[in-house]
Amino acid sequence: MSTTATSPLTPFAIARDMRVAVVRTLWNAKITEKLCSGALEVFKNSGIEADMVDTFEVPGAVELTFAASQLIETGLYDAVVVLGCVIRGGTPHFDYVCQSVTQGITHLNSECDIPVIFGVLTVDNEADALDRAGGALGNKGAEAAQAALLMFDFMEKVKNI
Repeated sequence: MSTTATSPLTPFAIARDMRVAVVRTLWNAKITEKLCSGALEVFKNSGIEADMVDTFEVPGAVELTFAASQLIETGLYDAVVVLGCVIRGGTPHFDYVCQSVTQGITHLNSECDIPVIFGVLTVDNEADALDRAGGALGNKGAEAAQAALLMFDFMEKVKNI
């Protein structure tokens, strides 16, 4: 018997009235630009008008939590997608940055009323990042946008319980 698997990243509903903020880092801009492009393409292909998606830039990954928090406070958005890229170096700085942004976004998700989607690459080298920013391993920015659509759908279902 043959079964067809449904991708967990396929949105259940087209969220045409969804308002989204996308925040990307300027650090490793060559990579985060590709992540952002992937995310914006998913929103466009899902029927979300360009004026319903606002994009913002921050210096680095640590600043993503603050930016997301400020955007949540506006009450304008149904989801915030954060996109960044942290590449391992020869110092513990990588660990501190990754821990900070991960814990910050996790905290926002547990305390806030809208989802904050974690689209931050944490990789060993630039080649690994490029593979995940539209290369051999897909585009993690696009996957983050798909997760935002799924979470919007989830929130709509919860509101209707």
